[in-house]
Amino acid sequence: MKRIIDLFLRSVLTGFAIAIGGAVNLACDNKYMGAFLFGLGLFMVLFFGFNLFTGKVGYAVENKPSYLIDLVIIWLGNLIGTVITGLLLLLTRASGAMQTKAAEICAVKLNDSPLSIFILAFFCGILMFVAADGFKRITNPFGQVAVIILPVMVFILSGYEHCVANMFYYTIGEVWSLDSFWYLIIMTLGNSAGGIFIPLIRKGFIKEQKPS
Repeated sequence: MKRIIDLFLRSVLTGFAIAIGGAVNLACDNKYMGAFLFGLGLFMVLFFGFNLFTGKVGYAVENKPSYLIDLVIIWLGNLIGTVITGLLLLLTRASGAMQTKAAEICAVKLNDSPLSIFILAFFCGILMFVAADGFKRITNPFGQVAVIILPVMVFILSGYEHCVANMFYYTIGEVWSLDSFWYLIIMTLGNSAGGIFIPLIRKGFIKEQKPS
């Protein structure tokens, strides 16, 4: 039970972190600066050892089936954290401009086709696994920061779909509905497919090739 509580709390805090990144992205008129500063959210997640669904789902191929339960808990925790943060920000003077911009962003997403959403989420999933796995593997501090910032900037500037970030955008944009929830599920599936893509492929890598 203690492990589940720890998993859940770290997941809720992740929601707060990603929402903070999403908020500054909405607040920036310069899209490049907004994409750069959004990386603070992922930096908080990885530095403090929080649980981000898109950073954890890739390891499903390396864990037992029970890991899927962990992923559900992480997803729900991320949802709760982002929604709470969004609702709190709606009570502030900063919400006006953010609400308008988020609603515009969400309108584009919700008028897109499910296939397009899935594909855009797939590529975002790849980038999030690169960031999470790269942060674990790279020992150089500069490299760790770079492997966080660059994938985040690429996914935002490319218009890829991140299910947890969109949980926040839905909330601050006040666009939650059955349709938006359905699209969130599609994004989650796309992020999951992208997240496991590299781990699945690298299972076929030759780890050590002996000279012939």
